[in-house]
Amino acid sequence: MSDARHASGGGAQLPLALRCPPDQRFEAFLAAPAGLLQHLRALATVPGTEWCHLSGAAAAGKTHLALATCAEVEAHGRRAAFLPLASARGRLGDALQSLHDYDLIALDALETVAGDRDDEVALFDFHNRARAAGKAVLYTAQGLPAELPLALPDLRSRLSQCVRFALAPLDDDGRRAVLQLRAQRRGLGLDDAALDWLLRRVGRDLATLTGLLDRLDRASLAAQRRLTVPFLRQVLDEDADAAGRS
Repeated sequence: MSDARHASGGGAQLPLALRCPPDQRFEAFLAAPAGLLQHLRALATVPGTEWCHLSGAAAAGKTHLALATCAEVEAHGRRAAFLPLASARGRLGDALQSLHDYDLIALDALETVAGDRDDEVALFDFHNRARAAGKAVLYTAQGLPAELPLALPDLRSRLSQCVRFALAPLDDDGRRAVLQLRAQRRGLGLDDAALDWLLRRVGRDLATLTGLLDRLDRASLAAQRRLTVPFLRQVLDEDADAAGRS
């Protein structure tokens, strides 16, 4: 898999190795809209599957599903590229030119290049070239094509031809279920009391909580201790002290 980002010190785009975290898989995604996972699996494995436009608010899981689709492509011996569009804003044409050898291209966060006419023209041209070459493409954005502040009507028209799915934000029960699933996948025992304490103390942002699970996994192994509330408090207090000294 490739993550196309800017090369340091210049305008060239280089595909860099990207390892998807194990959490970013289809089986680790909860509460998907009906038909979405089936469509993304088909997009990853069945040539000619209709392209997909995936929308949703920040932290709804769009990047998770884009990376999961890329992982599915590579699991079937094909090549996938993942491009966070924010990293290519202002020179998107160069970035897209480097992706012509991939079977599937996932373009993440369309809203970050919306309104930049040169980037939109580059994206429009890429869309047409990829369609003609029989590539598979997955777009993600915080809004549907009709809701994005695009300057190029023809690009909006092309995006609107994709199969469109919208992700709803998770409620508290959904966040709890995701966190429990991710803890289980790490072999961590996280009971209700410990989970409630984490959600109160740390907040409900899944990216932050998932990063914290990795830290707690290492601390639990090192100390040979279960994830009880006293142990969680100890680890977070130690982290806060370390941050205060740095």
